[in-house]
Amino acid sequence: MQEQNPLLDSPLHGPTLSSSSSFEALARHDPNLSRLATHMFQKTEEYITHELNAPLEDYRLLEEMNKATIAKYKDMRQIAENLNVSTSELSLKFQQLAPLMQQIDEISDTVDKLEAAAYKLDAYSIALENRVKCVLQRKAGTNVAQ
Repeated sequence: MQEQNPLLDSPLHGPTLSSSSSFEALARHDPNLSRLATHMFQKTEEYITHELNAPLEDYRLLEEMNKATIAKYKDMRQIAENLNVSTSELSLKFQQLAPLMQQIDEISDTVDKLEAAAYKLDAYSIALENRVKCVLQRKAGTNVAQ
């Protein structure tokens, strides 16, 4: 036998099939209770509407973020392409300047060798000048003594 649950029973008609209705369709009820129920349903509607709109707003935000990211990556791609072109141009210029830089290095080495030879020549000419002076002094000293 089925047990009676007083919470599920209608005060006027006895047991009901639903626990969600506290009103009888044709019975009079408290207007304050009706106002509170209507207010509850309005708040429930607002809550559910916001709960359903929150993911939609999240998706809109993600869409905007994706658009911003796409634009940023497009800009970065353009910058990378410009850098690639500039790097290629600089590499070509460096390759064109490499023989000239090698010639500059060779000239620098030649100048260093020439400078070293000039110092040796200067030292040799000073030594030769001193010898000539010494010989002239001896000759002058022997001529005076005679």
